[in-house]
Amino acid sequence: MTNNSFDELLNASGELGFVETFESPIIHVRGLPSAFPREVVVFENGSTGQVLSLDRDSVEVLTLSNDRVRIGSRVTRTQKPLIIPLGKELLGHTVNPFCQSLYGESPVTFQNPEYRDIEKVAGGITSREKVVKSLETGVTVIDLMVPLGKGQRELIIGDRKTGKTEFVLQTLLSQSRKGAICVYACIGKNMSEILKIENFIRDHGITATSVVVASSAMDPLGSIYSTPYSAMTIAEYFRDLGNEVVLVLDDLTTHAKYYREISLIGKRFPGRNSYPGDIFYTHSRLLERAGNFKTERGTFSISCLALGETLGGDMSGYIITNLMSVTDGHIYFDEEIFTQGRRPAVNYFLSVTRVGRQTQNKLRWDINRELTTILGLLDKSQVFAHFGAELSEGIRSTLDIGNRILDFFNQPMAQVVPLDLQLFIFAAVWSGLLKNVDNRLVMNQLVEDAVSHYAEDQEFRGFVENMVNLSPDFNAFLGSMRSSVPQVLGFLNVSHGVKQEGN
Repeated sequence: MTNNSFDELLNASGELGFVETFESPIIHVRGLPSAFPREVVVFENGSTGQVLSLDRDSVEVLTLSNDRVRIGSRVTRTQKPLIIPLGKELLGHTVNPFCQSLYGESPVTFQNPEYRDIEKVAGGITSREKVVKSLETGVTVIDLMVPLGKGQRELIIGDRKTGKTEFVLQTLLSQSRKGAICVYACIGKNMSEILKIENFIRDHGITATSVVVASSAMDPLGSIYSTPYSAMTIAEYFRDLGNEVVLVLDDLTTHAKYYREISLIGKRFPGRNSYPGDIFYTHSRLLERAGNFKTERGTFSISCLALGETLGGDMSGYIITNLMSVTDGHIYFDEEIFTQGRRPAVNYFLSVTRVGRQTQNKLRWDINRELTTILGLLDKSQVFAHFGAELSEGIRSTLDIGNRILDFFNQPMAQVVPLDLQLFIFAAVWSGLLKNVDNRLVMNQLVEDAVSHYAEDQEFRGFVENMVNLSPDFNAFLGSMRSSVPQVLGFLNVSHGVKQEGN
């Protein structure tokens, strides 16, 4: 965006065009022979637009403002692409894609802003490093079953209102407490949804490390289309300052719909589901900018959580499968699991993480394997129980431990469980030390108390960390757990009269 007056820009460029047609948000301008794709142009009423394509005698412009433009209005070039001001002053603000305050009441005041184009070619293989650090979401079922890594691009999919937003907010809370910068892109959302994100960030005290980049459904299509690119540029800025960054793109199916609308109004030939032929490139050039990068200050990452919406649980939709092929895996929020009352409603059997497992040590590998096995057996055993078949002792044991694990996985919104504590409590469940924790509410209360105790009690935290760090594998971990039963039960505030059972 530019603050220069129309006459100043006209004198600088020496080129003048005139509006021929206006079909919001597409404007055709005659003239401007030297205009280039993605260049910002300015109309005489102060409105701005961005060059989409060039014809022999005219220029196709995507308007970036809601102001009406009259036929015959004058247009001139800025000779610049769409650039935005960047600075640490963005932290704690909600801004539009042009880094202006969304509400105007508390404008962002930059001291020495750095200007960057919102479009950038993704760094090549030589600028990247292998993903080796774990991204702790604080959500137990994800960290133990579908682990993520710093620099990973993970797709979060599911039907509307199945808990996708709650999960990414929990991840932001967990990562912000570990010092990461969090950038949340709201793409064409209702103002009520934007306010929900802002309230969560403010209420949980992570404003100082967060930026919300938002466009509402009432904004110009050009502004909505630019939102994820602007958010990625902000994430790259903070990464280059030497920060780990977590970026949320909420959501890219909405972004694709708005881009389809722009393309159809622009008379582009429609492809599958009427989406334009370059819709894959539109998202791939964005998501490829995330990863684990070498910078002047060391190796830092942009971890991208891209949301996508399914319809009726259909994972084979055009945009969803496009996004799956660009990202490093997906987490599927299942509506059926949601209606059963499980939170978060993650279907771990249909979820995939392609690089997250390489960040795990032997202990976490073992736990993941044991969980996959027992939950697979639970799924099969529940079929027998459903039809009223006579259950053997082995099936009863599987159902008991499996259901206890599902109770442990049930996690309230905004609760973040540190990874070491997750491993500790799971081992206590697996060892049979929590036999008297016989329902979901009691388990939730135990975990909540343990999280609070872990944060406040240095002795408890040290005990857990030592047990985790000194255990080379799961068997050694269980051995340490069984040799320290009184301390374990004491720290978890559980009765000592519990029967122990090894698994």
